[in-house]
Amino acid sequence: MFKQHSRQVKYTLNIQIVCGSAILITDYPKGILEFTPEYGILSPAMVPPRTSYVKPRRLRLETSTACQLKCPSCPTASGETGKRLGIGFLKFSDFKKIVDDNPWVSNIELSNWREIFLNKELPRMMAYAYKRNVALHAVNGANLNNVDEKVLEALVKYRFQNITCSIDGASQEIYSMYRVRGNFDRVIANIKTINKYKAKYRTPYPKLKWQFVAFGHNEHQIGQARKMAGELNMSFKVKLSWENLYGEAFSPIKDKDLIRRETGSGAASRQEMRDRQGMDIYAKNCCLDMWINPQVNYDGRLLGCAVNYWGDFGNAYQEGLLQSLNNEKMVYAREMLMGRRASRPDIPCTACTLYKIMQKNNYWLTDEDVQEHYWKSRTYVMLENKVLGPGLTARLAESRKKLKHLLKP
Repeated sequence: MFKQHSRQVKYTLNIQIVCGSAILITDYPKGILEFTPEYGILSPAMVPPRTSYVKPRRLRLETSTACQLKCPSCPTASGETGKRLGIGFLKFSDFKKIVDDNPWVSNIELSNWREIFLNKELPRMMAYAYKRNVALHAVNGANLNNVDEKVLEALVKYRFQNITCSIDGASQEIYSMYRVRGNFDRVIANIKTINKYKAKYRTPYPKLKWQFVAFGHNEHQIGQARKMAGELNMSFKVKLSWENLYGEAFSPIKDKDLIRRETGSGAASRQEMRDRQGMDIYAKNCCLDMWINPQVNYDGRLLGCAVNYWGDFGNAYQEGLLQSLNNEKMVYAREMLMGRRASRPDIPCTACTLYKIMQKNNYWLTDEDVQEHYWKSRTYVMLENKVLGPGLTARLAESRKKLKHLLKP
C-alpha cells in the first residue's frame, strides 16, 4: 500500500490522511506518523531527525567556477577555488539528469563561485528548466559584464526568477576598485536590455537586485547607487563584506554609523553582528544550506554549502542526489552544526572559519532553524509561468493558505 507514495497520518482527534512528499519532521507534540519508501511505517519515536534525512526542493548547482574579474577578497580571483574545485562549467547533460532524476527539486540556484554567464550552455539549461517547470535563480550574484543579448532575452523569455547584480559603486572609477577588470557602463547597459525585454514579454522576471558590498573606498556612493537602482526598477541591498574570511580584509569601513544605518542590521562589521545577534546571519544561512539548499559543484562533487571549496561529501552524479545528501558524512556534519557531535577531520566543516566561530561562541543551529522551508513547487512554477501568471498564482496560493487555516481542526 505504501510502496509507491508517502503518506502522513495526523493522529489528532479525527485521524486524517494527507498525501504529499515525505518531509521528516521532528516536533511531535501533536504527533505525525510517516510512511516512506525509505523507512517504512514509522512511529513518532522512530522518525529520523532532520539531521538524518533531507529532501529539499531547492538545490545549488554550480554553473561556472571561472570568472573574468579579479576581485581582491575572492578566492576565485586568487586561484584557490580553481586549485581545489577545478576551473570548469556545468554540462547541459548533467543539468538535465539532475532535473529529470529528482522531480521534487523545483528551484535551482546557479551562481556561487563565479560568473554564470561564461557558461555557453546556459541558454539550453534555461529553456529546459522552463519546459520542466523548474525555477532558476542567481541570488548569490552575477557581475553581468559579458553577456550576449540573446542570453539576456532568454533570461526573460524563460522566466529566470531573480538575479543579484554585484555592483559595488556608482561610477567606473569606484566600481572597478573592487570589481577589477569590470566595466560599469556595460553592466548598466545589460540591465537596461533586460528591462527592455521584460517590457516586451510583459513579465516581472527576472527580478533584479543591486547588491552593494560596502567598503571604505565606496561607502560615499551608496546613496547615488540606491537612486540609480530605483531608476532601473531594481531592489537595493547594502551588504557587509566577508572581511577576513578568505584572507586579509580589503578596504575597511570608515563611516561605521553610515553602514549601520544602510545595512539595516545595526552592525558595521561581521563581528558587531555576532556581538549583537549572537551569530552572523549570513553565516547562519550558509550553514543552513546543508539542509535546505545544498551546494553541488559543476562536476557533481557535493560541497554542502556555498562557502566550502576545500573538501566534499561525495559525488551527487555518481551516488545519486538523494543518497549523497543523506550519506554518513552529510548526516554527521549536520549534527556537528547543531552542536550534537564533535568535529571530525574528514568533515569539511571542521576547517571552516564560520564553524570555528560557532565553536568558540557555543552558538549552534537549532531544531527550529532547520525545519523545512517553503519553496515553489513545480506545479506552482507551471501555473506562474504558463497558465495564470505571477499575480494570479500568488493570490491563489494565498487563498489556499487561508482556506487551509480555516479548515484546520
